Amino acid sequence: MWKKLPCNFSELNLDITLAAGQSFRWMKSADDVWLGVISDLVCSVKQDINGNLLYNFHNSVESSLNTEQIDPPKKRLKRTSQKSQKSVTENCNNFSSCNEEIIKDYFNLKFQLEDHYALWSKADENFKSVGQNYKGIRILRQDPVENLFSFICSANNNIPRITSMVEKLCSNYGKALFQIGDRVFHTFPSADRLAADDVEAKLRTLGFGYRAKYINQTAKILLNEKPPNWLDTLRKVSYEEAHQALLTLPGVGAKVADCVCLMSLDKYDAIPVDTHIFQVTLKDYMPHLKNSKALTNKVYQEIGDFYRKRFGEYAGWANTVLFANDLKMFKDRKK
Repeated sequence: MWKKLPCNFSELNLDITLAAGQSFRWMKSADDVWLGVISDLVCSVKQDINGNLLYNFHNSVESSLNTEQIDPPKKRLKRTSQKSQKSVTENCNNFSSCNEEIIKDYFNLKFQLEDHYALWSKADENFKSVGQNYKGIRILRQDPVENLFSFICSANNNIPRITSMVEKLCSNYGKALFQIGDRVFHTFPSADRLAADDVEAKLRTLGFGYRAKYINQTAKILLNEKPPNWLDTLRKVSYEEAHQALLTLPGVGAKVADCVCLMSLDKYDAIPVDTHIFQVTLKDYMPHLKNSKALTNKVYQEIGDFYRKRFGEYAGWANTVLFANDLKMFKDRKK
């Protein structure tokens, strides 16, 4: 049964937010429903004609009492532990309020996006133009483990291939949660599962290339050298400290570290500078960097500092709108 959260398209645009390379576990059905996994719960989300957010959890205790589903599953699979939800749901009094809090937390719905679009538009004419076509792009608040390994997969890669790799991680090393139609949804694998000695070789056969080594090595470090929930503790330190800590992990450069900071560690002034943002910056903001032969650490820092000065403490949110504007998949939105 669908539950509704009041919203509008200026505050949330699911089609861009879920497709623009933040999370790689969402798929859109033919009837405009997005299916994904949040906190080990299989979830459907969509928006009505007014932009209200509709959601349905398929494998929670509450939803197991309901018979209405978007597509009757062929097989009900054993439900796994939901320990990862505790930080969000520990104060909930019932399942309905817990589910609502999970959705609000994941989509960062307490953040008043429309107000900030207005501030960013006043600060920057280019953003004002772009923001008119790209409203409602939110920064998701993801699980740090899933976010980290997903972006290790992102090195020299594109969104479809990253999505395929993340799905392979889940189907090979995650636990089955629920089946809808022909698709079985899985948990994202834990670090201890990815730290097994046979993982690197297996991932290479699955097409991960050099990323296989980074995934396995980083998992071993998280398992053997870091305290439990170490990544979660980085939410409580400064952006600079979190960024530097992530850089010590194999396969994590400045861009990956900033993606994790921005999308799972609450560091909203983090600016992930990839090819898209570099080109946007050269074209619209810092043409003098055209003389730079490469994206050096110095240039990377200069770009980040520019956007932080221009857009303020939530510069990472504003920068994500500029990023979406440069993605080929959204070019037909421009009028």
